[in-house]
Amino acid sequence: MEQVTNYKIFNRTDRSLLNLWWWTVDRWTIAALFLLLFIGGFMNISVSGATGGRIGLDTFYLARHHLVMIPAAIFIMLFFSFLSVRHLFQAAMIILAGSIFLTLVTPFIGSEIKGAKRWIRLVGFSLQPSEFIKPTFAIATAWLLARQSLHISDWKKFLSSWGFSLILYGFIIFLLIRQPDLGMAFVISITWFAQLFFAGLHRGWVLFLLISGILGLIAAYTFLPHVAARVDRFLNPEAGDNFQVNQALQAFSSGGLYGKGPGEGVVKKNIPDAHSDFIFAVIGEELGLIACILVVALYGFIFLRGTSRLLREDSLFVVLASAGILISFTIQAMINIASAINLIPTKGMTLPFISYGGSSMIAISMAMGMLLSLTRQRLGETEQL
Repeated sequence: MEQVTNYKIFNRTDRSLLNLWWWTVDRWTIAALFLLLFIGGFMNISVSGATGGRIGLDTFYLARHHLVMIPAAIFIMLFFSFLSVRHLFQAAMIILAGSIFLTLVTPFIGSEIKGAKRWIRLVGFSLQPSEFIKPTFAIATAWLLARQSLHISDWKKFLSSWGFSLILYGFIIFLLIRQPDLGMAFVISITWFAQLFFAGLHRGWVLFLLISGILGLIAAYTFLPHVAARVDRFLNPEAGDNFQVNQALQAFSSGGLYGKGPGEGVVKKNIPDAHSDFIFAVIGEELGLIACILVVALYGFIFLRGTSRLLREDSLFVVLASAGILISFTIQAMINIASAINLIPTKGMTLPFISYGGSSMIAISMAMGMLLSLTRQRLGETEQL
């Protein structure tokens, strides 16, 4: 009688696309991302009734919309993680060009919400095109800077990489300020600056860019009233309305170590942005300090895990592109959390994979799929760029 051999779905000797992906992708990062998606779905179910009713929607609208987006986000993340570096770069350039064009026309055809025009209606959906610029611009910058070292004497070659990156960066920042969206501009600026630093930019240029950034922040405070108002309220709480921040701080205090229990919080009934900018406060009140630490630890784990894989990478393009995506992802999470606990002035920015928001979730899923693709274990594929 012929002996039947055991067959495993994921066999190291199997050279199929699925098996090669399984043994080369960072499965620990995928697990952390899926856990964030689970927490986001759970928390949006909790806030849906209170928030949806306050803004005129049915009780389960936010939960239903967010839960529908989760399978789409998983599909997009996994799809991009399967792409080769070459195909990933090509897809990123197409998406970057389309995002820049849509961001350019948004002030003319977009909907104004809270004094800003950042969203457009496209094929029946509300879309924020600038969200898709963050990861794709990081990949474009990485390609430009990886073409040659920044320590070169040929100014024509120097300008072809760093100079074109500067022009592209300046144009994108101009589009974002026009909306206005200073939070997005800040994240992209930090990402771009970090990539230049990692690529080996001369210390003189680093100092110049630091000074330029500080002057830019001063100019924003001087010429943009809403920025000045938020900074003034942060520095002097009695100078204006800090209702949402105060409510968030009370939520953390009342939640304690273990929280009041899922669905038992009251902060979501009091502040307008409990489903987006202040969803971390809802976590603190309903699930407690331990859950908040878990969320922060997940973001930290993703950043450190991605960084550890880059330490073994030889391709400068992969290092710069992955670093840009990791920094953008982590900075966004830090801004949301720091705003909720009153460490920085409030800034409307979603908590990745947890806050409500279709454009944000799809864009972040795409970014994380790109990161998973870039950090896969490969032999010689990156030289094809």
